[in-house]
Amino acid sequence: MWVTGGSAKGTRLKTLPRRSIRPTTSVVRHAIFSLLENRAADWGTVLDLYAGSGALGIEALSRGAGWADFVDQRRSCCEIIRANLARIGELHRAHVYCCSVSKALSFLTGSYDIVFMDPPYSDSSAGTALTGLARSSLLAEDATVVICHANRFAMSPEYDGIHLATQRRHGDTHISVYQKGVEP
Repeated sequence: MWVTGGSAKGTRLKTLPRRSIRPTTSVVRHAIFSLLENRAADWGTVLDLYAGSGALGIEALSRGAGWADFVDQRRSCCEIIRANLARIGELHRAHVYCCSVSKALSFLTGSYDIVFMDPPYSDSSAGTALTGLARSSLLAEDATVVICHANRFAMSPEYDGIHLATQRRHGDTHISVYQKGVEP
């Protein structure tokens, strides 16, 4: 797996063995960032939930985001995220939180312009996490939330003030893009 665009384009990222996590493929990441280039107004602060290898947040940093926070509850993933940040020279513009998403949503205090959520495909709680995120004060005024999820877990068109803006499908991966404060 490698960074697909920006200043770190072409940098190979470390991942856990495929049985441990399902990394977001380069094709899906490229599709996500193509969608964001036309939609997200501000790339200042990014939150990468269920971060895994950190590929989505790292891609955002490579493409000009000012800061990224990463959340994953697996210690092995947190170590890989830090190694990948060091590999692209961006440890100084990021923080890695090694805890569950629900715990992170309870203590984070930033205001995020873009939030990535890429839960394990066997995890059906993406809607619950999205509701918690929507009810928090973590989303900037025009925040964009990108969720990668399996087809078998349908997402609602609205979660407490964030609305589905667009969806794309790449194999078994569905990309749902939500916008805060903007109704379709």
